[in-house]
Amino acid sequence: MPEPIKKDDEEETTLPSALPPEWSIGESPASEEQDKQNVNSQLSTLFVEKPQTGSVKVGENITFIARVKAEDLLRKPTIKWFKGKWMDLASKAGKHLQLKETFERQTRIYTFEMQIIKAKENFAGNYRCEVTYKDKFDSCTFDLEVHESTGTTPNIDIRSAFKRSGDGQDDAGELDFSGLLKRREVKQQEEEPEVDVWELLKNANPNEYEKIAFQYGITDLRGMLRRLKRMRREEKKSAAFAKILDPAYQVDKGGRVRFAVELADPKLEVKWYKNGQEIRPSAKYIFEHKGCERIMFINNCSLTDDAEYYVTAGDEKCTTELFVREAPVMVTKQLEDKSTFCGERVELECEVSEEDANVKWFKNGEEIYAGPKSRYRVKVDGKKHTLIIEDATKADTAEYSVMTTGGQSSAKLSVDLKPLRILTPLTDQTVKLGKEICLRCEISEYIPGKWTKNGLPVQESDRLKLFHKGRIHKLVIANALIEDEGDYVFTPDAYSVTLPAKVHVVDPPKIILDGLDADNTVTVIAGNKLRLEIPISGEPPPTALWSRADKAIMEGSGRIKAESYPDSSTLVIDVAEREDSGVYHINLKNEAGEAHASIKIKVVDIPDPPVAPSVTDVGDDWCIMHWEPPVYDGGSPILGYFIERKKKQSSRWMRLNFDLCKETTFEPKKMIEGVAYEVRIFAVNAVGISKPSMPSKPFVPLAVTSPPTLLAVDSVTDNSVTMKWRPPDHIGAAGLDGYVLEYCFEGTDHWITANKELIEKTKFTIPDLPTDARIYVRVKAMNAAGASEPKYYSQPILVKQIIEAPKIRIPRHLKQTYIRRVGEAINMVIPFQGKPKPELTWKKDGVEIDKNEINIRNSETDTIVFIRKAERSHSGKYDLQVKVGKFTETASIDIQVVDRPGPPQFVKIEDVWGENVALTWTPPKDDGNAAITGYTIQKADKKSMEWFTVIEHYHRTSATITELVIGNEYYFRVFAENMCGLSEDATRTKESALIAKDGKIYKNPVYDDFDFTEAPMFTQPLVNTYAVAGYNATLNCSVRGNPKPKITWMKNKVAIVDDPRYRMFSNQGVCTLEIRKPSPYDGGTYSCKAVNELGAAEMECKLEVKGGLSFCRLLLQGVPPNIIDSYLRDVQSSTPEEN
Repeated sequence: MPEPIKKDDEEETTLPSALPPEWSIGESPASEEQDKQNVNSQLSTLFVEKPQTGSVKVGENITFIARVKAEDLLRKPTIKWFKGKWMDLASKAGKHLQLKETFERQTRIYTFEMQIIKAKENFAGNYRCEVTYKDKFDSCTFDLEVHESTGTTPNIDIRSAFKRSGDGQDDAGELDFSGLLKRREVKQQEEEPEVDVWELLKNANPNEYEKIAFQYGITDLRGMLRRLKRMRREEKKSAAFAKILDPAYQVDKGGRVRFAVELADPKLEVKWYKNGQEIRPSAKYIFEHKGCERIMFINNCSLTDDAEYYVTAGDEKCTTELFVREAPVMVTKQLEDKSTFCGERVELECEVSEEDANVKWFKNGEEIYAGPKSRYRVKVDGKKHTLIIEDATKADTAEYSVMTTGGQSSAKLSVDLKPLRILTPLTDQTVKLGKEICLRCEISEYIPGKWTKNGLPVQESDRLKLFHKGRIHKLVIANALIEDEGDYVFTPDAYSVTLPAKVHVVDPPKIILDGLDADNTVTVIAGNKLRLEIPISGEPPPTALWSRADKAIMEGSGRIKAESYPDSSTLVIDVAEREDSGVYHINLKNEAGEAHASIKIKVVDIPDPPVAPSVTDVGDDWCIMHWEPPVYDGGSPILGYFIERKKKQSSRWMRLNFDLCKETTFEPKKMIEGVAYEVRIFAVNAVGISKPSMPSKPFVPLAVTSPPTLLAVDSVTDNSVTMKWRPPDHIGAAGLDGYVLEYCFEGTDHWITANKELIEKTKFTIPDLPTDARIYVRVKAMNAAGASEPKYYSQPILVKQIIEAPKIRIPRHLKQTYIRRVGEAINMVIPFQGKPKPELTWKKDGVEIDKNEINIRNSETDTIVFIRKAERSHSGKYDLQVKVGKFTETASIDIQVVDRPGPPQFVKIEDVWGENVALTWTPPKDDGNAAITGYTIQKADKKSMEWFTVIEHYHRTSATITELVIGNEYYFRVFAENMCGLSEDATRTKESALIAKDGKIYKNPVYDDFDFTEAPMFTQPLVNTYAVAGYNATLNCSVRGNPKPKITWMKNKVAIVDDPRYRMFSNQGVCTLEIRKPSPYDGGTYSCKAVNELGAAEMECKLEVKGGLSFCRLLLQGVPPNIIDSYLRDVQSSTPEEN
């Protein structure tokens, strides 16, 4: 080992300031003991426990632990483990390295572990742990020493240890220093001259320290510089040592180093130390004594042997430094020259002898720094290192090299332009004047280019814009002008390719309609010739096409034809006809576009004759006639009409007006009463007079009737007056159509018509009159001749209601208790009187009725209480109060809603003797809101438990059952009965009654089975029924038969099936047909047919539906239906005689 070269103090002082900028100030060169003391004395920023230096044997496991307190941290800190300076161990996790982390919530401490499994010799060295949280940072270093398990290693060239293990072996592809222990055949490499790194560092510029450290595999540059500084210090002369240790020693990893000192006194005791710890002899450390010379050998040096060593002799010591140099990393696969094109992805690939080795890349001798903003990216995959260049350009053409600690490789990269492909060429364009020009092309490369027009560069302006996006280039001109026409060329940069296109600007055709009206209308008289010339323009000259209703008008011969000229187009119509009127279209077309215009041609003629007139009103010598304008006015507005008249028997027409009648109404006069006449019309426009219309229907002038007679007041309310009168004495031949009733208020002359339509009857009510007003009334008779003279009422009428005391008329069936069953409908109609309209109040048991439960409808003459399904809670006393002013009338109605009773409470057998059993029972707790009418007793033999009725409708609560069978045992049960029927359940005796034998042998008689089958037979027939329109009606009958017959209802011999207006019920032989709200149409013959397998029976009746309130009121008052019917017939027969 060569002696280190000492330099003066000036150089010595410059070394600390010349440290690389990435080293922190806290790592200033100092003695290792001082560094350790400083580190231990400084408080850690984040660590609460740091990993400690450790040692392990080959093949064993070791774990390093770091702990971080998280009390002030909001999230988990970031931790990294390094070996040496650069190697990040996160990417090395696998079968030999595992990283774990845990978090204790109680102590809030993060624990980070790095576990090395089956350690190898090359795992030894210096390690570093870094923890980061936001702007806080903390780190610590520690060493790992791996001891050999057996024997020492012979001296082998250390660089051979960096060779990859052979292919096909179990450990192939794994970087392993154990190769030093194996006898393998390795290729002999050319021996390189030994380089003393110490001499290089002593003589080198401080700016080159890092480069030298990288080149020669120095992982702890900071420690080496610190030791270098100590080496420069002058050693004092020692009395114990005749020759001291060299300042520093250097050895390759796996090599052997020799330390030797010479003592002044051979009797002095010598001790060797490493980092302050005494070294004991072992297979690794060998001590020799040769006279005054003391020697220590260190075999198989590893990175852990890189330390400070000193030897003591008496009270003195001398110190040295041992540096263990890593084996150089070799380039095993060289870079290869590449050629590529612009925009392509380039990958320069090499392989080195060590996985994850530190490799530097250079371009033309300048180092390449890869980063997020750099175009270069470095990819490392084990031993493979790849430099990636995305989207290569010509500027990337250069010589690229890769450098490791043991070698380098270079290659040339040539980047040329790609062959340009035109994906979308420019196309020639023909553009309308004022439209947009858009030239677009697409090339295969993302490069810019230049535009030229007629050989001159194109400059952007407000109208002309140039666009470039990716491979697409566009030139856009808004509002094209004639001067924009020319030859355009696009030339991509760096290429000689050109993309030409021609632009042709054209002027679209135009139609000039300045000579026409505002609505483009041309008028011609039928029979004349039309020649319509329309000026046109356009370049090139457009082609004109005339059409009408999608039918083209061709040039040449024909009544309607077109003629074309360079500056005009002409439409010719020879002898215009009425059918030629319409819209004509002219279309111009050239390569610049199309033009379209519509021209309305109006052919005018005399109008069509009007429709036959109608006579709407006649008098004694006049009439009023109306007519509709003609369907076709000849294309010209109607100016007026001429009217002619003639007698029906005559053929001579007489004109009634010599001045045009502008209206469609005319009043002929001076006609003879009673003579039939006809009239007709002529229409006149600017062209001429039409043909006459068809004659009107014959009409006869007639006179009005005489005035009505006997006008009188029928009734008066606070806002209405009802009048009645008699027909006129003289009606005449025109007959009587009806009446008009008019009134005016006292003090005015304005008569108001009370009826909107004619009154056919001789009675009418004038509504909506103000109270306390006085009115005059008159009536007129109307017929075809008009209104007669009015008939006046002699004096004013005061509009005021005459108070009539209220009176309630309770129907006869409601004067007693009104009984209904549960579920049935309650419908009570109570008529009343009183004027004005009374106020009605209903109460039930003294409380007002809730209208949500009970429906109440009131009218002016009656009130209706309706309950769709009665319940027992509806039972009670209903009070009706009718009030008119201070007059009051009241009435009460009792309603009883009944239901079937409950069963008797208790049934007991009191005594059994002979063939008799005495029973007693108690009445039911629930009588169904009706008196108990009786009981039904049934018996059942204990063996069969079939029940048979013994007694029905029994009124007492005790009974004796006789004629029981001797030897049988019986149970008894009792049903309660009221007007609604038997109770649903029965009460049975708890014990049975045994009819004991008295020594007699009883022989049961033999009975033949009774045949209960029978053909249907009606036990209660249908009866003819009267129904009131709007109120439900029911038809009832009863039928028996066994088997149970099928019931069919028919109306007029047609079966009633699925008709919602009818509901059919059948309960214990009682058949009911309910007709919902019948109308007179529902009247007819209804029949009920019962059919079973033994026969059929049919019963029918007639239903007559009476309408009107009068019939209802008479029926409610108890008048028999036959009297009501005869009364209504008399009323209907007397009504026509009065009119």
